[in-house]
Amino acid sequence: MPDVEWNRTVWDRSYAWSREGDEWSDAWGGARPQWFGTIYPRISPFLPARQILEIAPGFGRWTQFLLRHCEGLVGVDVSEKCVDHCRRRFAAAPAASFFANDGTSLAMVPDESIDFVFSFDSLVHAELDVIREYVWQVAQKLSPAGVAFLHHSNAEASADYLESARKNARALSVSANRVKELFEDASCKVLVQEEITWGSLQRIDCLTTVCRKGALDDYVSTRIENDEFMTEAYFVRSNLAPYHAIPIERAWKAGGHDHP
Repeated sequence: MPDVEWNRTVWDRSYAWSREGDEWSDAWGGARPQWFGTIYPRISPFLPARQILEIAPGFGRWTQFLLRHCEGLVGVDVSEKCVDHCRRRFAAAPAASFFANDGTSLAMVPDESIDFVFSFDSLVHAELDVIREYVWQVAQKLSPAGVAFLHHSNAEASADYLESARKNARALSVSANRVKELFEDASCKVLVQEEITWGSLQRIDCLTTVCRKGALDDYVSTRIENDEFMTEAYFVRSNLAPYHAIPIERAWKAGGHDHP
């Protein structure tokens, strides 16, 4: 059961962070192809956003891309080690600020100030008590037209996967249905929930996209059962990763230009 103390201990002390978290993108051929091939297509309708909140940015694997799509970004993480690293890594980005929290609080973020909330590959380790706290606060922090995109566990709905879920530190008390109910209780509307596999036959995770009630009343909520998520990763690695391996940033800088 990955509680707050488990997360703080692992990400502050146990985990080496030898590749700044990019190792979790190996199935896609790297963080860049995973971002452009898998994550960005899902969130592009909501970007650019004036202010972005990233929950649990780790060592900034996705922060580096989010910063290109906003005027300001706030990263909040339970790990002091992660926060310190992000402050150093993005020291040249005045739009970025990072805070350590107690594992649940977003008190450092003003209410109704955030146009896009993002979290990927982190809240899968948060049990329902933590998810509940974040859901209520996300609802408060969203601007009237704001949208949140959260990657969380769906292990409770995958009974046959419970033993493997424990080994992969998935939160066992969280499911797509429970998160949907929490957001609805917090006066938010679920736009899309995409249940995904992760190298198994069970849809152990879920990508939940929400807005505040009244923002998109005409949109019909959608539930997707995606059993091909890792097939998608294979396609990106095989067909897109070679493009992203081209050192375009170096080429631009060599020509006297900043990368766009």
